Amino acid sequence: MVAKDYPVYLLIKRASGRGDEPQEPSSKRVKPLSRVTSLASLIPPVKAAPLKRIGQTLQRSISFRSDCRPENTAPRPWGRQIAPSITKRRDSKLWSETFDLGLGHMLSSEEIKRQEAIFELSQGEQDLIEDLTLAKKAYRDPMLKLSIMSEHELNQIFGTLDSLIPLHEDLLSRLREARKQDGSTDHVGHILVDWLPCLETYNGYCSNQVAAKALLDHKKQDHRVHDFLQRCLESPFSRKLDLWSFLDIPRSRLVKYPLLLREILKYTPNEHPDRQHLHQAMNMIQSIVADINTQTGESECRYYKERLLYLESGQRDLLIDSSRILSCHGELKNNRGVKLHVFLFQDVLVVTRAITQNEQLCYQLHQQPIPVRDLEWEDLQDGEIRLGGSIRGAFSNSERTKNFFRVAFRSGGQLQMHCFQARDAFNKQQWLNCIRQAKEALGSTESDPQTAARCSDCSADASAECPQMDLTDLTLTPVKT
Repeated sequence: MVAKDYPVYLLIKRASGRGDEPQEPSSKRVKPLSRVTSLASLIPPVKAAPLKRIGQTLQRSISFRSDCRPENTAPRPWGRQIAPSITKRRDSKLWSETFDLGLGHMLSSEEIKRQEAIFELSQGEQDLIEDLTLAKKAYRDPMLKLSIMSEHELNQIFGTLDSLIPLHEDLLSRLREARKQDGSTDHVGHILVDWLPCLETYNGYCSNQVAAKALLDHKKQDHRVHDFLQRCLESPFSRKLDLWSFLDIPRSRLVKYPLLLREILKYTPNEHPDRQHLHQAMNMIQSIVADINTQTGESECRYYKERLLYLESGQRDLLIDSSRILSCHGELKNNRGVKLHVFLFQDVLVVTRAITQNEQLCYQLHQQPIPVRDLEWEDLQDGEIRLGGSIRGAFSNSERTKNFFRVAFRSGGQLQMHCFQARDAFNKQQWLNCIRQAKEALGSTESDPQTAARCSDCSADASAECPQMDLTDLTLTPVKT
């Protein structure tokens, strides 16, 4: 943040926390939104593109995000109608608005910004505790009491959430004890250095999220579960966030710690005694996030490998079995309009069809797996592909012939090609980037055995920086809270 005079800075901060002005109700008819029942989107919310990137789950806050748009009050498939309610919004709070403003005359602009950053850390802990407690008391406990879901199912969906609440209550208590009577705080670094190792508890919680989201989406097909969650969504306490948004808040908080610490460190003078502890805390949180990211990525990779179905033994590939990294996956169409679910593992591309077996979503192999080392790819211009499969020569600009790319490989002396259509241009570019970077990563590991040895212990995806790298310059997608 560029240094400003404090009154101007405060006005900007106040303006940024102010909600939109109330709008007049519209008489326009609104088409009801369909329920979200697919696995969570792992990319930034751009046209809800289905490409899911795995290894960057923690670093860039792009995983397990479901569409949190409010449902319209249209006729419901079951249950009585529920009148729309006023959304309970969380007020934005600033340190300078909470404590005696007279102190501001004795502090420099830089110190005021430092106090704001420390207060944001503390306030975020309080908000997180409130949200986790709400998820437990407003969702888990009632569904258990009403037998809407079994205790086993709820334990799978909510994971170790209960253990996270006292963890953050402890940090909030320490931060408040360090606050002086005038509201300012001199030192937080030593508190963080002592507390951060507790975040290893997040290993189990984050690793469970893929399976938890899949089970929750499946249970939404039960009309009792859907009806209960819909009533909660339409209640003021939910702030128009669905259940998964609350369950995903801990992960979002985890990836925000490096940014919060960097902000505090930014406004801490070089001669300040707290600076050394803040540097130590920064190194600790980067290492913790990297370790959790590694274990989460491996857990996600195992989850999808276990749900691959082989029509014949010849489709099995050692490259799949040995994969620990799932770079990305998502739905694509071929040039005949057939929907396919494509997985890009670190060393192999797997083309499947999504099917339901024993009430579980599984993925049946549609083609022979394609080794990344043999894979060639090409970006096709809009209109270059005909839906029947032949080349047109780029004369058509129909929507049906947009966003295609082609992959090819040689097998047994024969050249095989597949044309895939992404949902939009952004999604197509993501696929091409992932494939290109997977090829580059494979080439670098084959040419440098030491790099291969290092990366074998790291589950960062091929399209991302290694999670052991510096995480302080990350840009996070905003999360509704």
